[in-house]
Amino acid sequence: MDRIRSAFSNVIKSERYSRFTLQPAEDGERQFEVKLDDATEPEGQAHGSPSFRPAPLQQNHRKVCYLVLGVLLVFVTGYLIGFISHRKHQDEPVTCPTDPEKGEPVESSQAVAQAAQEQMDWKDVTQLLEQKLTSQAFDKTLRDFDLPRRSAGSGEDVSQANRIFEEFKKLEMQPSTDIHYVQLQMPDSERPNRVLFGSDVFKPEGYLAYSAPGKVEGKLVYGNYGRQEDLDVLQKKNVELKGSVLLLRAGKISYAEQVDNAATKGAAAVLIYPDNEDYKFVANTPLYGHVHLGSGDPYTPGFPSFNHTQFPPTQSSGLPKIPAQTITANMATALLKKIGGPEADSSSGFKGGFSSLAYSLGGSENVTVEVNNVLVNREIHNVFGVIKGFTDPDRYVVLGAHRDAWDRGYAKATVGTSVLMELARAVQEMVEKDGFRPRRSLVFASWSAGEYGSVGATEWLEGYMSSIDKNVLTYISLDGVVMGRGSFVASASPLLYSLLEKTMKEVKSPVGSQTVYDMMGRSNWQPNVLRPMSMDDPAYPFLTFSGIPSISFHFISPNTEAYTYYGTNLDNMDHLNYATNHLTSEMTALAAQFAGQMALRLIHDHLLSLDVNRYSTVLTKAVTQVYKRINQLSRSGQLKEVSPIWLGRARGSFQRAVDSIKNDIINTDLNDKEACRLLNDRIMKVEHGLLSPYVSPINTPFRHILFGRGSHTWASIAQTSDMEQLRTQLALATWSLQGCANAMVGNIWDLDNEI
Repeated sequence: MDRIRSAFSNVIKSERYSRFTLQPAEDGERQFEVKLDDATEPEGQAHGSPSFRPAPLQQNHRKVCYLVLGVLLVFVTGYLIGFISHRKHQDEPVTCPTDPEKGEPVESSQAVAQAAQEQMDWKDVTQLLEQKLTSQAFDKTLRDFDLPRRSAGSGEDVSQANRIFEEFKKLEMQPSTDIHYVQLQMPDSERPNRVLFGSDVFKPEGYLAYSAPGKVEGKLVYGNYGRQEDLDVLQKKNVELKGSVLLLRAGKISYAEQVDNAATKGAAAVLIYPDNEDYKFVANTPLYGHVHLGSGDPYTPGFPSFNHTQFPPTQSSGLPKIPAQTITANMATALLKKIGGPEADSSSGFKGGFSSLAYSLGGSENVTVEVNNVLVNREIHNVFGVIKGFTDPDRYVVLGAHRDAWDRGYAKATVGTSVLMELARAVQEMVEKDGFRPRRSLVFASWSAGEYGSVGATEWLEGYMSSIDKNVLTYISLDGVVMGRGSFVASASPLLYSLLEKTMKEVKSPVGSQTVYDMMGRSNWQPNVLRPMSMDDPAYPFLTFSGIPSISFHFISPNTEAYTYYGTNLDNMDHLNYATNHLTSEMTALAAQFAGQMALRLIHDHLLSLDVNRYSTVLTKAVTQVYKRINQLSRSGQLKEVSPIWLGRARGSFQRAVDSIKNDIINTDLNDKEACRLLNDRIMKVEHGLLSPYVSPINTPFRHILFGRGSHTWASIAQTSDMEQLRTQLALATWSLQGCANAMVGNIWDLDNEI
């Protein structure tokens, strides 16, 4: 009785002060709207009526009588209900609701989530992920996303973007679309590209996007892979490169680097073919690629290709100024048979896989190259889905895959897109059904126009340059994660080396019962696994343009450097099945687990899995090379009044900043959310701090002083022969390093001023 009386009293008191109405908000979430009691609402506004007035005083006695009778009625009714209810609970046993199929008790979803959150440790997370990423699931997903054609900006590309958007929508991942209007280069259907050599006229089907158009004639010269050392061999043999048409075999370096090296030596045009030594496929297979020495839309360098941008016509400094064209192996054989000229030394490595050819260097026979590619405007769509974090939702890891391809693009586009979608489904299910509570957010990105040089991804980076580097913890590329079976390679920021090693120790090997770490040599894993990140790597602009720690990895066949079917119409399911020993679904599931574990570790742990200490060795090696160069030039008298001491001090400041972070980690309670966030913010500043602030993103987009490209990098400083440039760039790079060290310290009163 006392409880009923108290409850009723509380209801009356509550009614006197306020009323709460649950209202749907515009964003779909429900909110409490507080409405004041009649007695406290302003005159003329109660109940929303402008004519409302307080009741006359003479009616108060009648209201009091009605109120007393109402109280008595409610009191008696409450007593009876309480008595009956009390008897009923004494007679009936208390039971939990049960699963109608199993007859087992079912807890409320809130209780399940709370229990899971309390019990979810890293082992539980990885087991859940492994259970959800099965080869059976990938059997279906790989079939669903396998398209006959999917060129960037085409109807097939847009249709698949819409499909991914709808999938994210079903998963309640708040999907969004980032649209850009870009210029892509394609062959002219009315004027095909041609190569004329004597009486032979070749009309190759493949092409190189962003080649300079035009028709040129010159002496045909064979230059192996077109690397700097290869062109040095030609000059030692007195083969004239200026005005020549350079015939190169594909491989070792990107098409863009091959064309740039040739142009630097004065070549008039470049022809590129797949040699039998490197590419074991049909000799009439066409090659596709691009020759932009950069990434993104080369006609909006440094800024996004939104339709509302109004910039004067601009071209990327990475666009080639000479024509470039791919030809088939059959066409190249016909040229090499009649090329003439001296032969290269056997030790030069110029001889390829066609045993009937001498691989002469040429320089005597004329060849004509005609490139008629045209620019076309295309609308491309990037699609995003988000799983929000519960503690730091404004910090996120991005997993991305491009979905376009020159032809079918099975290994390059289908596999990556399938991994992206299955990971999204798996993690979202872990959050919704299994109680997984990530501290930080995950963003799943499907890019377009990746084949033209990461155009979609770079345009996104350019569009949000001012905020992305402050929020994105890491970029994980899903492109080309399965190229074969039996080996493993990766390219990454040094900050991610430790995370890569941990993941290798936890993910099962595709061969045998051990782990990927065991498969790749355990303690000797770094030289066996790590590769420098090349400019055509999809993760490269994230690392070197935006300063985001990035990684790309590939399961690959032993003793191979690349997947030879990329950029051809042979990149299909059959060839990848052959490379994986018909275990493509199993390998794709394994690659998804690898990417998923790295991503989940970054959003699960209190402290970011970015190891700042790993940069010390890389940085010391780069600084040592510059030290040696300066000392050498100083002794020879070429460089005066320049000392490497202050460079050493800047490196020392960086190391002290690294040690400071390590010590603070040891002395910090990692269960303290705010303390962890402060530490994580300092760690996040490392990669971005290594971007040079002294170069233009328009002319020198890859600003990273260690892994970028340009005169501002440590590698360039260690090789330049221009003393004035060396002095300037040394000073700027030194202060860039010091600025990075200062950013890592955190507090302005703790800055290291020893330089």
